[in-house]
Amino acid sequence: MTDPMERIAAALERLAPAPQPAPDFDAADAFVWHVDPDHLQPVPKVSRVPVDLLVGVDRSRDTLLTNTRQFAKGLPANNALLWGARGMGKSSLVKAVHAAVLAEGLPVKLVELQREDLPSVARLLNLLRVADHRFLLFCDDLSFSHDDQHYKSLKAVLDGGVEGRPDNVVFYATSNRRHLMPRDMIENERSSAINPSEAVEEKVSLSDRFGLWLGFHPCNQDDYLAMIRGYCDAYGVEIDDATLRAEAIEWQATRGARSGRVAWQYFTDLAGRRGVALSA
Repeated sequence: MTDPMERIAAALERLAPAPQPAPDFDAADAFVWHVDPDHLQPVPKVSRVPVDLLVGVDRSRDTLLTNTRQFAKGLPANNALLWGARGMGKSSLVKAVHAAVLAEGLPVKLVELQREDLPSVARLLNLLRVADHRFLLFCDDLSFSHDDQHYKSLKAVLDGGVEGRPDNVVFYATSNRRHLMPRDMIENERSSAINPSEAVEEKVSLSDRFGLWLGFHPCNQDDYLAMIRGYCDAYGVEIDDATLRAEAIEWQATRGARSGRVAWQYFTDLAGRRGVALSA
């Protein structure tokens, strides 16, 4: 008869997940982090536009490109928070800068981390810390609600605790909020707390841990039209200036907004009507 303890041990071994193999970082230039089970999924082709097609963000582009280039060369570099208006190219800039640095022959890997997976970031950092590569850790649309505790996990990336942030990792995040939390939540906590200044200090100070703050603001009409013209020239879509202007302004009016995202959406519609494929 099989010993009961042996049966229990065998059952536990079956329930325990198999150890994950070490990631093959040579498989791709970009990865997405997944949990349950933990693994890095290679991304063979990243969805992005060339950096020179991003109009109206010249200062942010140059600053982030310089920072990324320094990091890729093994020099000191800052974590970066790209904040501001919706649809103005924050995440597009991160991906475009990564491509630009790769094109310069500076090997650096892009790893995307979802906001809801922030509690697993310590495990991810342990994988990246021992790798012979440099990594841009990227979290898109980062923000926190009133009772959200995920921001505590983010400190492991920005500060690194006792071990410190790995030398081969830099963190880029995008957010619509400068302080990563709603303004009305900040005011509510200040008005209801016994010590107002301390009530929101921990959460608000989180954004202070980013060495670079790059602001993105709504574009004017000239930049909006220049974005579309740039796309047309890059992808070979022929349209005269008068027609483009009339259609693009009507398109923005129906959306109630003017941004880089709206410009791309109009251009996608235009390319489809003109029979021009956008895939590489």
